[in-house]
Amino acid sequence: MSKVKMTPSEAIVETLLQEGVKHVTGIVGSAFMDMLDLFPTAGIEFIPVRHEQSAGHMEDAYTRVTGVAGVCVGQNGPGITNLVTSVAAANMAHTPMVIISPSAGTPTIGWDGFQECDQVSVFKAITKATVRVPHPKRAADCLRTAFRIAYAERGAVLYDIPRDYFYGEVEERVLAPHQYRVDARGCGSLESLDRAAEILANAKRPVIVSGRGVVDSGAKDIVAKIAERLTAPVAMTYLHNDAFYADHPLWVGPIGYMGSKAAMYSLQDADVILGIGTRLSVFGTLPQYDINYFPEDAKIIQIDINPKHIARTHPIEVGIIGDAKEASSEILKRLEVKIPAPKVNEERMAKIKERQEAWDKECVDLAMVPGVPINPRRALLEIQKALPQNAIVSTDIGNVSSTANTYLRFSGEGKHIAALTFGNTGFAYPAALGAQIARPEAPVVAIVGDGAWGMSLHEVSTAVEQNLPVVAIVFRNGAWCAEKKNQVDFYNNRFVGADIPNPESFAPVAISMGAQGVRVDKPEEVGPALEAALKSRKPTVLEIVCDGTQLAPPFRKDALALPTRYLPKYAHLDVRNWNK
Repeated sequence: MSKVKMTPSEAIVETLLQEGVKHVTGIVGSAFMDMLDLFPTAGIEFIPVRHEQSAGHMEDAYTRVTGVAGVCVGQNGPGITNLVTSVAAANMAHTPMVIISPSAGTPTIGWDGFQECDQVSVFKAITKATVRVPHPKRAADCLRTAFRIAYAERGAVLYDIPRDYFYGEVEERVLAPHQYRVDARGCGSLESLDRAAEILANAKRPVIVSGRGVVDSGAKDIVAKIAERLTAPVAMTYLHNDAFYADHPLWVGPIGYMGSKAAMYSLQDADVILGIGTRLSVFGTLPQYDINYFPEDAKIIQIDINPKHIARTHPIEVGIIGDAKEASSEILKRLEVKIPAPKVNEERMAKIKERQEAWDKECVDLAMVPGVPINPRRALLEIQKALPQNAIVSTDIGNVSSTANTYLRFSGEGKHIAALTFGNTGFAYPAALGAQIARPEAPVVAIVGDGAWGMSLHEVSTAVEQNLPVVAIVFRNGAWCAEKKNQVDFYNNRFVGADIPNPESFAPVAISMGAQGVRVDKPEEVGPALEAALKSRKPTVLEIVCDGTQLAPPFRKDALALPTRYLPKYAHLDVRNWNK
């Protein structure tokens, strides 16, 4: 295609269309109104939210479900800075995303004018790159660069354009993505694949750790075939409970905080670990339940699409830089030659089953301990029973949301959208809205504590406006319970800032906003209430009143220390004086 005359706004919109962008999320602003005016004719929907942070979380989840980089936008200055938390979260989650960032007009830069901010400097540390448009003629070229980096480095990219650069005349060609970026990563080096297959074929106690890359590349079936050929139990990485089929006989569950002891004990005695599509993060492999489960002497084969993550936290035997699906397929081909007919190791299978059953029993036993009024574990158990196989479940950060890692299991096309390692509250509900936009037919549920709900309940209006039938399951326990547990264990039950004086009920609040509101205070009502909410296909807030004294253990026992005090006025707070 030859160059044609267009405005920078038209060049931007045409580039978005080439990238398969069907919607952009944000809050309307004068800075990008010239571009926004083109959206209806172009066929791009603008989805308005109540807070820009929500836009970033929505696009994060949308991308995780569809694979298409999400796009969000806001007014220069405060609109863009409101995106900081969600952009940082998406970037740490390795989610491709482009933030269209209008900035102050070039005639007034540096005068500290209305809504002026050096947005590029603000976002440099929390994105893969910041791309600044140096001239209106470069509007489309720089946007193509932003998408190229977002996909190549798997993260967020800021596309910063002075607000006066949307206007004018440019000569531009509209390019298809294959003309300026390459998505295929290949399978990695053939030598590394050969070595990996050799080590696996000779392993006595191999274990597979399946991560985000397996989900994104659609490689679960291949992982299952490798596992079956080796009789290798499959663990999932922290907060990626959807990275393997929970109904497969070799499933042992997720590792990490509140993960599966079956997975941890399986890893503990492994002689070879095959990590597929995972960076094997330090937080995802820390000791849990007093089990130091990640073995120091096992040979590690690590497959990751990003060379920066190979051997970043654990020394490896073989590193494979490549797509999880392509690399796994090549390893499977080699194993099929080395092990022509899979022979089930009955002794290993018996051990795996024993660990699965012991973990299942522990989960149920803990859930059936009575609560006042509801044990949060019991609620999570009932939720898991009621979820359809194709459900998408988003989880927030906090005591109950983290405990969901124990109970959430995915067997079909369902997905787990978690806040991951940036760990900000207020993630789950807007993420669920983005997931629902991505897959309109799917049942979508958000698991949220009442602290995180206070940061996201305003988006019920967005759900109603966009007719998104997400079910927000709000656990009402009246406190920031993860932090409350720290104050129980380390500060002698001295609670400062932990209690949340909530409204009498969130159900009427939801109803007043145009959604359904349901309050549950009996454990046997949790499952039926969720089933009814999902069946209604209407935005719903399901409030579960649970016991605020039944708390999960702290994430890291080494993260805090028992208090010592030296000034006389604080002596009574010193751990040495607690029993005096």
